Amino acid sequence: MNRVISGYGVGALMYCPANMHGTIVESLQKEQFGKPFSLAFCLEDTVHENAVEEAEQYLYKTLESIQKAKAARDFYMPLIFIRIRSVQQLEKLASVYSVFSDILTGFIIPKFFIENCDAYIEVITKLKNSGYQYYYMPIFESASMIDLSSRHKNLAMVKDKLETVQESILNIRVGGNDLSHAFSIRRPVNHTIYDVKPVADILIDIVTTYGTTYVISGPVWEYYAGEGWDTGLKRELELDLLSGFIGKTVIHPKQIAIVNEALKVKKSDYEDACQILNWDRGAANLVSANIGSMRMNEYNTHHRWAVKMMQLAKVYGIKEI
Repeated sequence: MNRVISGYGVGALMYCPANMHGTIVESLQKEQFGKPFSLAFCLEDTVHENAVEEAEQYLYKTLESIQKAKAARDFYMPLIFIRIRSVQQLEKLASVYSVFSDILTGFIIPKFFIENCDAYIEVITKLKNSGYQYYYMPIFESASMIDLSSRHKNLAMVKDKLETVQESILNIRVGGNDLSHAFSIRRPVNHTIYDVKPVADILIDIVTTYGTTYVISGPVWEYYAGEGWDTGLKRELELDLLSGFIGKTVIHPKQIAIVNEALKVKKSDYEDACQILNWDRGAANLVSANIGSMRMNEYNTHHRWAVKMMQLAKVYGIKEI
């Protein structure tokens, strides 16, 4: 891919079963999903273990069709990822699907944590040394994170291990539904994941540990129809952003536009970010109140926030509020 790829650009990541998407190529050609968005073909939870090999073959043909369609006519091409189910499958498919390297961005690693991170990091390193240029997005959703006596230590340990492949880690994802499942909880449409306190505590610990280094995406919102589904999604996205998450896993095209709107930068934030990043750092006064703004801007305090605003504005645009 020729485009510049960053963790901020993953945005709305739409999941699609690897073996059940007969119209996906046509939908991409017609740009029916809007833009921007990213696409994940899932070989894990959505595929029965007896059908994995068949799903791999089906996905091969799908990627082949997308590649041919793109060569024939230009259309919006999302970042494409494959959610694998094991270390062995990652190593196998990275090689087999390398013929699609111009359209395949990388792989999603489910249930990534202390019990398997060494094996995955070893394969990622091996693939990189062999010349494969993929990005990876580990998902922190393992029930082994629940144990309070080891959670913080293990989160920090995994972060240290990831440093060896940090440039290959595009985005870190979290599994709100998997963690809720461990507690036998399912959030209703009128509550967000942040109302599920045991799960919210784990998610915040992930942000606290990884948020200064990586872009971290918010958990899936499982509602896409019925009363209040969109209101609930908007509310959770608001809390995602406030808690340090950028982007979201989606399971229906209707969710994409809502995620994109949430990721747009307010005009006032954009103007403040521009002012902060354009300051003369050699000046004596590094505090300024932007004309029309109702808050203080300070370079040393706000420049990381300002960089994030500029990154988001570049991808998702600016809204006039």
